[in-house]
Amino acid sequence: MTSQTQTKTTNNKISSYLMLIILIVVALAVVALFLAVQTFIEGGSDNQLAAIMLAGIGLIALAIAGFLIHQSRKQAAEVKLEIPKVMTIIECQNKGCNNKTIREFQRGDYVFKELDVTCPKCNGRQMITAAYKEIREKEKTYAV
Repeated sequence: MTSQTQTKTTNNKISSYLMLIILIVVALAVVALFLAVQTFIEGGSDNQLAAIMLAGIGLIALAIAGFLIHQSRKQAAEVKLEIPKVMTIIECQNKGCNNKTIREFQRGDYVFKELDVTCPKCNGRQMITAAYKEIREKEKTYAV
């Protein structure tokens, strides 16, 4: 828990819905390119414009699919998780002593746990009275 920000290791995973959309776009692009070649070969000079338009549509669709894959992998790699600090409050159980200590949470801590460590002020018994996570406000960014 020493580092506050960790990079999520996603291995560049892409959501299944996005992958399905990309596969459909690629399939339609391949069909458009196939039709463009077929129209160009069979149609002669009459259908050259239709063949060129179909080829353009197919190439644009392939470019869009490639761009979507690139962007989704890039975003998955940049996902960061911020792990909040968890703190523990330890108070002395003696009525007259108001000693309070705050330290970082340790494994096995729980509220109302009596500790073996004695109070540094009065040598009384100490107990964990609270555990909480620190909430930091996100830095505000302003568009310039």
